[in-house]
Amino acid sequence: MASRFKTCLLIDDNYIDNFVTRKILEGSNFVEEIIVVRSATDAINSLRDGSVKPDVIFLDVRMPLMGGFEFLDEYDKIDIDKTAIKIFMLSSSLDPLDMRKSTDNKYITQFIHKPLTQKALEELCP
Repeated sequence: MASRFKTCLLIDDNYIDNFVTRKILEGSNFVEEIIVVRSATDAINSLRDGSVKPDVIFLDVRMPLMGGFEFLDEYDKIDIDKTAIKIFMLSSSLDPLDMRKSTDNKYITQFIHKPLTQKALEELCP
């Protein structure tokens, strides 16, 4: 079975969360390549300079220096084709405001609670 996506950009400052998410993605045949970036600023720079061209992004909400929603503000300013990129907000946040903001954001496909599970992944793109 072919992977659903070619390149995944995982943006999360937490090493353990990245490890778990990577293992779930690798075991699911969800994506061919996984690029892990522990800083939203580094992710923006990689997208801006074209060194990373994901078709799916898993984005944490709470990170130092630039959080997920600040990332989305900067992402909006980048001149790339965003129509083929799915962004999943992946967070341990239970704040209803975070969930509402992700629902209202035009780039967020879905809000997913951490940790990512095989079941949640299967429900993303049936």
